[in-house]
Amino acid sequence: MSSNENLKVTQKQQRGIRLTITAIVVFIVVVMLLFLNKILTPRHLSPIELQVHGAIEFEQPRRFKDFTLVDQHNQPFERSRLEGKWSLVFFGFTHCPDICPTTMATLAQWYDGLPEKLREQTQVILVTVDPARDTPAVLAEYVPYFHQDFIGVTGEFLPIKRFATQLNVAFTKVVQGDSYTMDHSGHVALVNAKGDFHGFFKAPLQPDNLTLTYSSMVNNFPFD
Repeated sequence: MSSNENLKVTQKQQRGIRLTITAIVVFIVVVMLLFLNKILTPRHLSPIELQVHGAIEFEQPRRFKDFTLVDQHNQPFERSRLEGKWSLVFFGFTHCPDICPTTMATLAQWYDGLPEKLREQTQVILVTVDPARDTPAVLAEYVPYFHQDFIGVTGEFLPIKRFATQLNVAFTKVVQGDSYTMDHSGHVALVNAKGDFHGFFKAPLQPDNLTLTYSSMVNNFPFD
């Protein structure tokens, strides 16, 4: 075989090798992109999957009546404050020895771990079930201990009771000698960005499950 023929064969082999390498690289890039897309695209969980991970989503969000309360800065807190963002609403009280601080700490951990875009759409609200002791000033010290972004809400007993009932939350006063405590539901209500009761998260909360279920519900809810 002449040197020219050898050169042509060598060039042909090199082109073949380059094409093979290019095809392999393109294949790897496509696989990586598909893998990243699967990871980054929020899963749409079925109602059964949501329940398994501790969340209940209503088939139809529930409208509830307006209310008049105040936040920890003594500013009006009404139904309009629940519109435009998704709200996780927990009913508790500052003298609560275990469930409330545990839930608030878990919500703070979860909130800080949310992707920035999702966190901007989210607010966490503590509504006291003990307004006699939990004044705006008390909540202004208690709530920021868990997170500066969290909102504390108090007000008159009856409006709080009505609001809680509309979010399927029950609570009652339990006398203990010369003092008392509050027995209350431990779940966290979810209000969607239209201001409607969307579902709830069962206690005890787990940050990973909460992120999974919350992301699914937010990303698959049509909000114009």
